[in-house]
Amino acid sequence: MKLEQRMQAIKLILSDVDGVLTDGSITYNNQGIETKTFHVRDGLGIRLWQRAGHRFGIITARSSHVVKLRASELNVEIVRQGSSDKLTVAAQILNELGLDHSAVCYVGDDLTDISLLNQVGLAASVADGVAEVRSVAHIVTKAAGGKGAIRELIETILKSQNRWNEVFGSYTNT
Repeated sequence: MKLEQRMQAIKLILSDVDGVLTDGSITYNNQGIETKTFHVRDGLGIRLWQRAGHRFGIITARSSHVVKLRASELNVEIVRQGSSDKLTVAAQILNELGLDHSAVCYVGDDLTDISLLNQVGLAASVADGVAEVRSVAHIVTKAAGGKGAIRELIETILKSQNRWNEVFGSYTNT
């Protein structure tokens, strides 16, 4: 199947966190509190995706309060943390939403993402994903994880679906 056809079928984007929505760094302060840095353009991209009537979700092997806060801020309702078996978790999500794997894009960056990437309609890797992930991806962003890769991917898919002008139109003066 051609990349364009794969993108047009996407209704749900599922994403890893560390290395995709962040640059992969995990920082602890002196009190042992974890912090992560998220790119603001990725956040707006997720909102634009939602504005187009699509869903966005997070599947991550780690658990972090910061992820819960960021997801809440972006009205992301599908959040599965502490999920080392991402393939099973994704299957549960698809079952709950009544979606076929062909309607799902998963974005990953490391070895733990490969089994899920091999099962979705559109497999995506960030630019700095490991070679094994990039080799199974249908699409690889130019941006690195945590540096606007999700926004880039969302724009690419929405443009393929002829929805980009519609969703960003409220930000223009025309």
